[in-house]
Amino acid sequence: MGTRPLRDAPRDLSSIASLEESLILPHFTSDDAFSIGVAIRHRLRSLSNLAAVVSISLANTNNLLFHATSRPGIQPDNDIWVSRKRKTVLRWGVSTWFMHNKFKGDEAEFARKYGLGGEAGSYAIHGGGVPIRVQGVEGIVGVLVVSGLKQQEDHMVVIEALEEFLEQERRGADGSRGLEREGSDGSTLHER
Repeated sequence: MGTRPLRDAPRDLSSIASLEESLILPHFTSDDAFSIGVAIRHRLRSLSNLAAVVSISLANTNNLLFHATSRPGIQPDNDIWVSRKRKTVLRWGVSTWFMHNKFKGDEAEFARKYGLGGEAGSYAIHGGGVPIRVQGVEGIVGVLVVSGLKQQEDHMVVIEALEEFLEQERRGADGSRGLEREGSDGSTLHER
């Protein structure tokens, strides 16, 4: 993923939805979560000296597949943000960036619209939470969350990592080099 800057995050709902719909994965395993998580961690380190959290979990079991920080300096509050973003993705089935733009960042209107009352603080409409979908599977299979940078950066680092994962999968399907994975002995494995 390199040191290139992140693309600007789209702000209109149709562009955000279209982008999310283009990120349907052919499969999603714990090895895939590890590969994506490591790629995001490396990308975060190349983007910023700020600490950020990467969290990837299954949707139906809360099983945590990957959790790492990009640098020292994470506070307990970062995990609260991860939880709030995850909960938003699970309830509405779209990214937290989509919800942020839908409500123009107005958390009070968001809470009123959905009658959240005292529960409002359990949800976050700040970019960085993205649903993981798999081809042929209805609904969300997982949630990928980044927290620690500006919200549009949290969002786009996830989007670009999923795009890169899909590109690697396409190259692998064409017979070229597939994804790199860590072997049980710590060695690097190449899958096709």
